[in-house]
Amino acid sequence: MQSQNLELTQKTVQRLSHQQLRLVRMLEMNTPELEEAVERELEDNPALGVEEETTEEDTRRYPLYTPARNRDGDDRPFTPPDESESLYDRLLAELSEKNLSPEVDATARFIIGSLDSNGYLTRSLRDIVDDLAFGPGLEVTVAQAEEALEAVKSLDPPGIGAADLQECLRIQLERMAPGATRTNALRIINDAYEAFTMKHRHRIVSALRLSDKEVDEALDLILSLNPKPGATLGNDPARAANVIIPDFTVSDEEGHLTIALTNAIPELRIERSFEQAMKELDRTASGRPKKGSEFIVSRYNDARDFIRILRQRQETMMTVMAAIVRIQEEYLRTEDVYRLKPMMLKDVADMTGLDLSAISRVTSNKYVALPWGIFPLRFFFSDSIGEGGEGAEATTNRKIEARISYLIEKEDKLHPLSDQKIMEVMQEEGFDLSRRTVAKYRDRLGLPVARLRKKLKS
Repeated sequence: MQSQNLELTQKTVQRLSHQQLRLVRMLEMNTPELEEAVERELEDNPALGVEEETTEEDTRRYPLYTPARNRDGDDRPFTPPDESESLYDRLLAELSEKNLSPEVDATARFIIGSLDSNGYLTRSLRDIVDDLAFGPGLEVTVAQAEEALEAVKSLDPPGIGAADLQECLRIQLERMAPGATRTNALRIINDAYEAFTMKHRHRIVSALRLSDKEVDEALDLILSLNPKPGATLGNDPARAANVIIPDFTVSDEEGHLTIALTNAIPELRIERSFEQAMKELDRTASGRPKKGSEFIVSRYNDARDFIRILRQRQETMMTVMAAIVRIQEEYLRTEDVYRLKPMMLKDVADMTGLDLSAISRVTSNKYVALPWGIFPLRFFFSDSIGEGGEGAEATTNRKIEARISYLIEKEDKLHPLSDQKIMEVMQEEGFDLSRRTVAKYRDRLGLPVARLRKKLKS
């Protein structure tokens, strides 16, 4: 027989207040997200306003960190407008010059809109036909879709509309003037493509019965082709979405490293009408506003809290960035990756007194603009590798990555270095590494294995 008992237990649970949750979310925002949040709050809360130039003393001001400005006084790092022609517009203009039936023309336009940023069509024609039927309500046959696709493939730049790299290269070769080298290149693409992608030059020579000179000339021609024909024209929405806007700038001004937030956040204030309304509210004996004034009070409090949280967010961001700059000052002055010091979130926490979770949120998905490039804040964090003796310089994973990258950059491309050889070279230089560690950092750098780095030409 089961019995039921009631027990009372006491435990401590930490709950974040509404204001703390708002601060947490704001710390996670990058620059575009923060600017959008501020703009949305300005639209939603009539008690929140933007400070205008004024000398009146009764205006309550909440100054934030001044963003970095370019020479024209704009709040954004200067970028000239992109006036280049987009891939989509260019292809549609070319297509309009062709004499196609209405169904084929509409299908071709739909296909152009389905191309990825490199100019490839990765969807099947059957899917295109189905989309046209369910979307625009256009009934076309597979044969008409094939005619439309051929029309797209005939457009410039050559290679547009291909399903994969092999077809893209084939289309470009077929559009060239006939010749022996072009014929040999087509044979490599059609009959020895796997050997080409694996960079097995000897297999190409053997399979096609070509001389070394003929293979070298054909490979030179293939390697001169454009593997991403769509990327040669203007900006399109898919690629524009990948633009990185830095959250900080760090510059060396006459020997002094300076930090600035790059957001275009205006100086906020509480609207004077709400300030005045709060002063004139009828209050109860306890000092609380009387019933009927909830809207004014809530909007006023929301505006005041938003300004306070925004200011706290900006101060936290600057505090964390200042700590990173102090720790990595040598690198920031020299651009020498070998001067990066081992640094973890705990090191920044010890220096700033901030919670680890706050530092993690500040450094996640945030970027800093340096004179030599834009870097994620997590770039500056790295563990020390190995155990050096007393007085030995600590080795960071950034130093390992830099050394591996340098060795691969300088290697003989006809005889590239294997991971084993890289390990041996670095061990002779004092790095305590295994072959598996070399492979891990090489993969992290996006560098292929030795076989795929090998040049096909002799």
